Amino acid sequence: MKTHRTHRVPRLFATAAAAALLLTGCGAGDSGGGEASDGAARGSDAFPAPSAPRADENGRTAAPDHLSTFALDVDTASYGYARRTLTEGQRPDPSTIRPEEFVNSFRQDYERPDGNGFSVTVDGARTGEDDWSLVRVGLATRTAGKSGERPPAALTFVIDVSGSMGEPGRLDLAKSSLGTMTDRLRDDDSVAIVTFSGEAETVLPMTRLGDHRGRVHQAVSGLEPTDSTNLGAGVETGYATAVEGLREGATNRVVLVSDALANTGDTDADSILDRIGTARREHGITLFGVGVGSDYGDALMERLADKGDGHTTYVSTEDEATKVFSTDLAQNLDLTARDAKAQVAFDPGTVAAFRLIGYDDRRVADDDFRDDRVDGGEVGPGHTVTALYAVRTRAGADGHLATATVRWLDPDTRTPHETSGQLETGALHDDLTDASLRFRVTTTAAYFADALRRPETPLPDAPTLGELRETADELARKTEDEEVRDLADAIADASRLDL
Repeated sequence: MKTHRTHRVPRLFATAAAAALLLTGCGAGDSGGGEASDGAARGSDAFPAPSAPRADENGRTAAPDHLSTFALDVDTASYGYARRTLTEGQRPDPSTIRPEEFVNSFRQDYERPDGNGFSVTVDGARTGEDDWSLVRVGLATRTAGKSGERPPAALTFVIDVSGSMGEPGRLDLAKSSLGTMTDRLRDDDSVAIVTFSGEAETVLPMTRLGDHRGRVHQAVSGLEPTDSTNLGAGVETGYATAVEGLREGATNRVVLVSDALANTGDTDADSILDRIGTARREHGITLFGVGVGSDYGDALMERLADKGDGHTTYVSTEDEATKVFSTDLAQNLDLTARDAKAQVAFDPGTVAAFRLIGYDDRRVADDDFRDDRVDGGEVGPGHTVTALYAVRTRAGADGHLATATVRWLDPDTRTPHETSGQLETGALHDDLTDASLRFRVTTTAAYFADALRRPETPLPDAPTLGELRETADELARKTEDEEVRDLADAIADASRLDL
């Protein structure tokens, strides 16, 4: 087994005892899907008594409290909104910080599968904190093909035209983005447009583009902000319009563009989703939420997307909007997997404790991993999903460390599939700096998110923001990646706020 070096004691550690309290406990074996499952959240003696161990495909056993199960998530809105807030000289509300959305905002180097489904990459590196490592579980779908290779799309745009959308960077950005997207769509794609303020209105019924792009552009250019925000009415009318224009064999999706500052009508995400439940379940209509605005209803938009079989992103600039509605068009329209879930089994012989970083509201009961009635995540081509774990190995442990399995349903036939990847302790890098550049980008994003969310209980070997900025600057130079440069700039903005 490789040995690791002991580094300086990080200045962000409050005490070793505080870190131990945070990271005590193993797994997500409880049945509360949205509850954090580490010792800090529930108390070190709050874990249920383990039931009989279960054998994996290699005959190894893992007690239920050595399992971690979660629904896949490709949302990135939390990171985008945090960057916008920091740019404006303000500290993001910790409740809006979701580390998995920071991590999933960056390109990864995972091998891609040939067809629908996933590849599984599991790697890790030891930290300077005794026996602690960071372990990355990476899932990747096939590369997004050319536009002509995807199924046709039937898109219902639900556009917020309330008074708050009059602020620069909201409705004007949405109109520009929709115009760009309309030009990028194929002739056999269809578009409908619903607007909402105090009430909802179908401005354009489902229309095949073909020779009708002018109708779509005209409808978009005529959008103007009015008064209050009845988001519930907009979503309900949007789904009704999508059902009316449903196309068999096409990707039927509702695209909600809003600042999500609902103040009229039904403002409860669960109640809104209940009213559109039939359209979601029976017709497979998914939701793509695009957030805008300096004041943004992050919690409402995220809840709608997570429970609406979709995902969210956040845009504040023309470049970001172009990426979402043009560059990444295929992966935001097409689906390669439905109800995708991951389960990581840590070997109790080598692992003493672990903590999943983020995914707090995407946890799934371990026993529900293979229950295909339980909601998972929807993932498109070209996507990667990364889960990062802080893992404490037993002193001197050597051998199998973890097996990561992803399960998903075929988007058309709903046939279930699974694939797995494994990690041995000997494959851990001796130090974070020895790992690949993309692994280091992942850990840098995770450290940054954790510092913004709960700096009082940092991750193992957590650097100061100053040190993190230096690392991000180095990674930006080495990767020549503008998105990593943006990360370094965001960390610099946070440093100036003395977070």
